[in-house]
Amino acid sequence: MDLKGIIPIVVYDDQCYLCVKFAKVVNFFGRGKFSLIGHYTTLGEKLRNEVLDSSALEMFWFIDGKTAYGGRAALVPLFRAIFSTKERKTSHAPVEESCDAKCKAPKAVFLRSASLLSNSKKIELDSKNHI
Repeated sequence: MDLKGIIPIVVYDDQCYLCVKFAKVVNFFGRGKFSLIGHYTTLGEKLRNEVLDSSALEMFWFIDGKTAYGGRAALVPLFRAIFSTKERKTSHAPVEESCDAKCKAPKAVFLRSASLLSNSKKIELDSKNHI
């Protein structure tokens, strides 16, 4: 899969209220630098199958071209990318909300927040195949 034109990427759960809010915050502070891709979109499924692994749906991902960082491991590289001075020149799709009332419950918010801190993964990308 050629990721050249869409790097850096944030992959998030587009069926989770908290995750959608997180993606909107990343989009705001990132000032359009990131391609925001939902796990359940066509491109998100393709990324999961070709770049990420079986644990992809357990966490959000930040892909910078050399490495795919998941969950807790993605926080530092994501913040670093937010505060870098490079500006993105292409546009991206807006963050779509697709959530039922159950995902807005306090228990669901707590479980998703705990999931962010408990899950962590780092996948080195093969530059010949991915970029």
